[in-house]
Amino acid sequence: MAFASCNIADAVGRMAALQPDRPAVVVTAGRSGGRRSYAHWTFAQLEAESAACARGLLEAGFGRGERAVLMVTPGLDFFALAFGMLRAGVVPVLIDPGLGTAQLSRCLAEARPSGFIGVSRAHAAQRVLGWAKETVTRRVTVGPRLFWGGHTLAQLKSLGRGSPLPLPDTAPDEVAAVLFTSGSTGIAKGVVYLHRHFVAQVEMIRDTYGIQPGEVDLPTFPPFALFDPALGMTAVLPEMDFTRPARVDPSMLLELLEDWKVTSVFGSPGLLGTVARHGARHGVKWPDTVRRVLSAGAPVPVPTLEGMHRLLADGAEIFTPYGATECLPVASIGSREVLKETRPLTDAGAGVCVGRVVPPNDVRILRIQDGPLREWAEVEELPAGEVGEIAVLGPTTTERYFEREEATLLAKVRRDGRKVHRMGDVGYLDAQGRLWFCGRKGHRVELPGRTLYTAQVEEVLNVHPAVFRTALVGVQREGQTVPVICVEREPGVELPEAQLFAELRALCERQAVTAGLDTFLIHPGFPVDIRHNAKIGREKLAAWAQERLG
Repeated sequence: MAFASCNIADAVGRMAALQPDRPAVVVTAGRSGGRRSYAHWTFAQLEAESAACARGLLEAGFGRGERAVLMVTPGLDFFALAFGMLRAGVVPVLIDPGLGTAQLSRCLAEARPSGFIGVSRAHAAQRVLGWAKETVTRRVTVGPRLFWGGHTLAQLKSLGRGSPLPLPDTAPDEVAAVLFTSGSTGIAKGVVYLHRHFVAQVEMIRDTYGIQPGEVDLPTFPPFALFDPALGMTAVLPEMDFTRPARVDPSMLLELLEDWKVTSVFGSPGLLGTVARHGARHGVKWPDTVRRVLSAGAPVPVPTLEGMHRLLADGAEIFTPYGATECLPVASIGSREVLKETRPLTDAGAGVCVGRVVPPNDVRILRIQDGPLREWAEVEELPAGEVGEIAVLGPTTTERYFEREEATLLAKVRRDGRKVHRMGDVGYLDAQGRLWFCGRKGHRVELPGRTLYTAQVEEVLNVHPAVFRTALVGVQREGQTVPVICVEREPGVELPEAQLFAELRALCERQAVTAGLDTFLIHPGFPVDIRHNAKIGREKLAAWAQERLG
């Protein structure tokens, strides 16, 4: 089933016609009589509320193609506004609130929005801190409006419900949104999404995982939750700090799973690790309605996969879609294939298998080049089994960063008139056509006659029972690069440091990719990204290691 028009907001209307009375979005609403209570909108209500927002925005002076920051707490109003903006052709600018005020200020100045749609606290911060003060002229407040003017959400919807304005027919190549990256591997950049990118994402996710209307999803990453209504799934939003997913309350998740007979869960590797450890300690089992778990943002450690399988019913599986904000999904693999087939290869230094390429993506492996590649004639493609940079061309491949021409040149290369995205990751394709991830290009450690890739090296050492995780970094000593392994201990496993290091050196000598590595440092707790709590902040670790050993 292909979409008739190029706007995923239209899919909400189709789902409202198909299942009008089915809950579309569910939020927690306190407790009553010892049980958790909920509020929800049906698909028909979500369609009506988002249409009211769309027409209200146009009546309030927002124009098609106008950029407006959306800073609204995940909930019913977030869905209505997000779909309303897309439907009206107003371009939502989404920035991760966990970036901190300095990064937020820079991103907002860069995006140059003329609209600011947010909760009261966001508006107060915008005025006090001067976020995008030169460009913001229109405001919509979700909650009490104080000294900043503009419309309240209630006023906006009232305008929309009485409006005869027709909604625009958005074109495939029209800008739909600007989504800022997490900045975990560099500065946060605004990825420009066209309407066709969102439509393609929904279709590819649906087809890859066999998602059907009528399913119930528990998404713990708000932007991903927006796909649910377009897929005909009920989105049950948990009560949690979405900027700190690894600190989730597993008991709360279990309650929602049971109350709503959830069939699918989306969670970061950090969140799943928390859930798996809690389950092992308390003997928890998830209800057998859950048949699919999706996890993205970083490779999922094998102990987490094993722990999740102990929680899940026999027929359930964990899938790990590989991709990035700039291009998703690229490839996917199921946990059963990992645990039964690819895990021994990973433990031996092969890297992490991220699965088979999701059709119709075209993935190529390029000779590593740190500078820009403007045309495909400058590219050297590598054969199967050889490590290089992963490059993708497909329906969800975005074409540029907003107002960052230099970053766009470094990340895109033209092929037959289209833009191929250079993932910034290194890896290879095996003889079966599966894609293997070996680490970030910028995190590789170059030595004389040898290059070390983080995922290959670290997975060899992560099998040690006293190790929670490791991180390879390079430090400078007397003008030469020295590889250093930072080690985060497994909590509760006691082992003298000298013995641990000796055993890690022995592990290194068993595999070619780690042979000769002998410098280790214990770190109390790795810095991780704010979005998924899973990507290791290697730049910070490298500076820490340099200070310790320099």
